[in-house]
Amino acid sequence: MSARMSTRSKFTLALAATALTAGLTAAVPAAATTATAAGPATAAADCSVHSDGKLWCGNRVGAKGYVDRSYGSGIRGPLNSSYSWFQCWGHGDRHGGGNDIWYWTLLDNGQWGNVPAVDVYTSVDPAPHLQEC
Repeated sequence: MSARMSTRSKFTLALAATALTAGLTAAVPAAATTATAAGPATAAADCSVHSDGKLWCGNRVGAKGYVDRSYGSGIRGPLNSSYSWFQCWGHGDRHGGGNDIWYWTLLDNGQWGNVPAVDVYTSVDPAPHLQEC
């Protein structure tokens, strides 16, 4: 086998392993529930504003995005992923997180929505260095 084939084979194997791991994570709801229960502290450690100005952070799978920063406004859609980006933050209705901070993001259905901070695994709200909107 040539060196080129060997490198290509290694790359293909690594890519397949990554895809398999991602597939297994999505296919095992119990593991996702356990990760969510233990996840906020871990996810908060990986939660920061990147050079693009967006907050990249773990979030509750199934979190809802609302039209306004209020549970009484219409629901625009969900966050089905467990790690998302958020454009900015603003004040709104108080929620179970003990504050009134909501984060603005592009939801998984392509709609923009406000997500209550209780569903975003930040260590402090609003997230440091994220702009207010």
